[in-house]
Amino acid sequence: MEHTEDNTDAPAERSNRKERIGVVESAKMDKTITVSVRRQMKHPMYGKYLERSSTHMTHDEENQANEGDTVRIMETRPISKNKRWRLVEIIEEAK
Repeated sequence: MEHTEDNTDAPAERSNRKERIGVVESAKMDKTITVSVRRQMKHPMYGKYLERSSTHMTHDEENQANEGDTVRIMETRPISKNKRWRLVEIIEEAK
């Protein structure tokens, strides 16, 4: 009997990483920005929509984002103690 090798245990694609869109809250650090990601959730009992937010420390290699910009960030390997996200693109610059 001949054994054939198949690649069922091949590494996963990069495209399955989480992406979020948020607003830059702080850009005062070197190569780091703080991004606030807002989302709406429905209250389980009353049905009212509530706004929740979370902040992510994000790696900005070229220091191109400024406060108030709308940006897309992507999950990545740990870069430092608190940084697990990186800047993908600036969607809209602050006015």
